[in-house]
Amino acid sequence: MGGVEVPGRAWFVSHAGADRAWAEWAAWQLVDAGFQVELDYWDWGAGDNFVLKMNAALEAGRFLALFSPAYFEPERFTTPEWTAVVAMREKITPVCVAEVVSPPILRPLLAPKLFDLGEEAARRVLLEAVSGPRRPTAAPAFPGALRQLGGSGPRLPGSLPRVWNLPARNASFTGRDTLLVQLRQTLAANSRVAVQALHGRGGVGKTQLAVEYAHRFAGEYELAWWIAAEDPALIPDQLAQLATRIGAAPAGAPSADAVEVLLGELRTRSRWLLVFDNIEDPAVLTAYLPGGGGHVLITSRSPDWRAHASPLNVDVFTRVESIALLHAHGAVLDDTDADELARALDDLPLALAQAAALLTDGLSAADLSAELARSTAEVLAEGCPVGYPVSLAAQVRLTTSRLESDHPGAAALMFALSLLAPEPFPVTTCVGHLPDTASAPLADALATRLAGSTALRAITRHSLARVQDGTLQLHRLTQRVLRDQLTPDQRRQAGRDTEALLTAAAPGDVGHPSTWPAWRTLLPHLLAVDPALITSEAGRDVVRNACWYLLDRGQARTARDRLQQLYDTWSPQLGPDHEGTLWTAYYLACAYTDTRDHARARALDADTLQRRRRLLGEDHRHTLMTASNLAIRLAALGETEKARALDEDTLTRQRRVLGEDHPDTLMTASNLANRLAALGQTEEARTLGEDTLTRRRRVLGEDHPDTLITASNLAIQLAELGQTEEARALGEDTLTRQRRVLGEDHPNTLATASNLANWLAELGQTEEARTLGDDALTRQRWVLGEDHPDTLTTASNLANRLAALGQTEEARTLGEDTLTRQRRVLGEDHPNTLTTAYNLAIQLAELGQTEEARTLAEDTLTRQRRVLGEDHPNTLTTVRFLEQLGAAREDPDTGE
Repeated sequence: MGGVEVPGRAWFVSHAGADRAWAEWAAWQLVDAGFQVELDYWDWGAGDNFVLKMNAALEAGRFLALFSPAYFEPERFTTPEWTAVVAMREKITPVCVAEVVSPPILRPLLAPKLFDLGEEAARRVLLEAVSGPRRPTAAPAFPGALRQLGGSGPRLPGSLPRVWNLPARNASFTGRDTLLVQLRQTLAANSRVAVQALHGRGGVGKTQLAVEYAHRFAGEYELAWWIAAEDPALIPDQLAQLATRIGAAPAGAPSADAVEVLLGELRTRSRWLLVFDNIEDPAVLTAYLPGGGGHVLITSRSPDWRAHASPLNVDVFTRVESIALLHAHGAVLDDTDADELARALDDLPLALAQAAALLTDGLSAADLSAELARSTAEVLAEGCPVGYPVSLAAQVRLTTSRLESDHPGAAALMFALSLLAPEPFPVTTCVGHLPDTASAPLADALATRLAGSTALRAITRHSLARVQDGTLQLHRLTQRVLRDQLTPDQRRQAGRDTEALLTAAAPGDVGHPSTWPAWRTLLPHLLAVDPALITSEAGRDVVRNACWYLLDRGQARTARDRLQQLYDTWSPQLGPDHEGTLWTAYYLACAYTDTRDHARARALDADTLQRRRRLLGEDHRHTLMTASNLAIRLAALGETEKARALDEDTLTRQRRVLGEDHPDTLMTASNLANRLAALGQTEEARTLGEDTLTRRRRVLGEDHPDTLITASNLAIQLAELGQTEEARALGEDTLTRQRRVLGEDHPNTLATASNLANWLAELGQTEEARTLGDDALTRQRWVLGEDHPDTLTTASNLANRLAALGQTEEARTLGEDTLTRQRRVLGEDHPNTLTTAYNLAIQLAELGQTEEARTLAEDTLTRQRRVLGEDHPNTLTTVRFLEQLGAAREDPDTGE
């Protein structure tokens, strides 16, 4: 089909970004033939609204569509373009620039092919499509632009320049459409010589991208020359060959003379492309930039090109591109296996191409994944895909060997980080702080900030890692290959350097909020390091404190599993009486308690206390700390009287040995106040709590986390004494401070918020109590999990708030869910479980379900008598409730 030209209306060329070369060629031919043309790359500037410009073009002009597989991809802007034209019942003039099956609605349209034709034939087909066969075929007058090196404008895409030495095109090339379009836009936008540097890590496909660009846009150039630039000494001879090829210098001329003549010649010409592949030192290139109207394309691992070129970072594939590459290389696997494999290989094109080759050789996806887990380096040493000079493993080995030669300290840093997590490591915090165990090269590299900056620059020049804000992050796959390639001697030294880095980066007191951001950064590495590599007590202390950081944030299971790993590794190495073993046991017991494994926590602390009493004596500070911890375990197991006795003995010793104001003494005093309150000695608990709070405020400060724990506990004791207003005031002050110091989601903050909601309710502020309790419950579910005891306590209290507000059905639903969880997590006889059961019985009664309420209350009373005793306040409250239910049954409401 074809339309008749209407003067004054421009042809809008609709195309996919991947077909830009075809779009520019077609637009040029139309302009050269006298048509008005609107092409986005030519006519739309920076800041223009893309959608508005497209709509205006569709309404005012005629529509030439370049059909290709990319054109009909759903996410393309071309989809709304052609659908809008169809909706307006306007004609589409299509031509095919690749083999494609059109959507059904467009298949009736005749779409002549431009591809697989000679340039003149393709031009004739294009002009006949827009004007009909009556269009004159003789060449019109030359419009007066771009006639250089014998060219009169863009040639047919796919045709090669007469001067050309580029590598063959990779038939399996896939993806990178956005980068290719961005690269073309940047080069074409410069009126002077355009120099574009493609930089990125090894194996990311920089060379492949440059080759694809040159082939895809070959029609834009009359000269394209490839220079292998890894060895700068070989550059002049390759440029001299080009000078001879175009007749600028005679054969056999000295290279320096030929290069000088060539650069002068290129400055007078346009439509040429020079590609410098794999050049690492930007300063080397300066002598070989011609200037003028051509294009220079560079590939490099170094990112330091801003002073010489426009840098364009080439990153790994998107997951969609990775899967497409695996299939393009003939790998037969489903999308799930492809996705998992791409993730394992960090979406790195070279690694994916190597994996695809192994899969096509008969290895299954499961076998390949298992081999990668065993030795990534060994797998990625296999084969060398077409278009890549070496395998990924060889590339990493070559690069690190070069780095080791150029900067031994930078290499030592790389080797050490290969044994940690693939996350940013705070290298600058280690400068000047490395212990004596660090190797000499690493110590020299991080001796001063200037030396550290030099080491980081050496690493980034080889694109082995990312540097940002003083941190260094190895690429995940590079790290695994590098780790697998370490020799036994290198691994031993790297292990010592790893421990030195972790020790130097230690942020300080893990209990102080000011250190928490630094702990958060270091945490992935402290969880990833092999415990067997840690040989000093300073190193062990840093690794253990990472687990304490997790415990303090409610991530008890993660901390427990890691501490168990540490204990199982270090205990056989050091022996059961070593301080390193005993401290790890101390931390592990805390983790057992936080995961409700109180029996194991008690057994571990009891063993540690026995050993420390024997090794250090009963009054040693570490012995007394263990005794204080054991009292916590006893209380958690319901042995409150034993816990109180142990706490009193420990406190007496600490006051005598350490003094009344020592932080350890105050910790035990705070715990003893809790024991006294649990035993009903609330007045004594309040007196001790007030004294402890006063001392902690003076010694630690009003905002210290330990001070705030004591304040929160004291508020509970005040409430139990009936001083609810005083409890509310102290609770509000404590909550305000905890939110500021610890954050709104910290477990201690949420515990205080939950308690404060209770006191607000007791003071009649039921709506405020419900709002605060609901927020606390939402946060606890997210931070601690739905089954954590603190979460369940808040849920039980919130059910009471809902009932008080008349939302009895919602209260019952929440109460039933909470009771089910508490029975599973805490047990049917736990005091908290029994409290929830009693409250649920009340809610059932209020809903008229008297028999169900009676059954639940009777079961609760039986358990309370056995667990709490006949005279416990909660037991007596349940008795009174059952009496009220009995009275209601004997004297029902008459409705009068």
